[in-house]
Amino acid sequence: MTAALASTMVLAGCSSTTIDNSAGRATVYEDARSPGKVQGVGVESQDIMAVTDQMMRDMLSNPQLVSREVAPRIIIDSQYFTNESSSRINKNMLTDRLRINLNRASNGRLVFVGREYADMVEKERELKRMGVVDGGTIRTTQATAGADFRLVGRIMSLDAMDTRSQERSRYHQITFELVDLELGTYVWSGMYEFQKSAQDDVIYR
Repeated sequence: MTAALASTMVLAGCSSTTIDNSAGRATVYEDARSPGKVQGVGVESQDIMAVTDQMMRDMLSNPQLVSREVAPRIIIDSQYFTNESSSRINKNMLTDRLRINLNRASNGRLVFVGREYADMVEKERELKRMGVVDGGTIRTTQATAGADFRLVGRIMSLDAMDTRSQERSRYHQITFELVDLELGTYVWSGMYEFQKSAQDDVIYR
């Protein structure tokens, strides 16, 4: 009798244990220019789009860059763009978006040098000079393109937290500058600032 009761109780306990195997929330496309459902105090999609759009407009309105008789050659990549902030971010998302939009909007008034692909270019040039492949259909040059200006910049932040409410606040300052690669002077500078606060921060990857 006791064994039967114990068996019944075990079976009842097993039957009451349920595992939620229901599907999660369906994927929803969100406007990348607007805050999404998951928000924190870090750099997010709307910030990346806003800062690169503003820097692009500012650069295209600078006569030292776009009003030259010969289009200047510019290097825009993340090599000298540093993240000194407490936010995790892929710097290439900023520099790539800025370069691509500038290249499209400048319509030849700015020329961009792909310095991060210099090894690839040199290998192809060597194959052509050795006669392994033909010379292509464009031209033959004595050397690869030298650059006039290069993008440098920093992402910086200042954090604060209310220990009672656990509310976090983060101020971001993102600077962009073009350096003259002969004189070492700054020919253009831009800055973007924003501040966010949230009760609970999210994890950025």
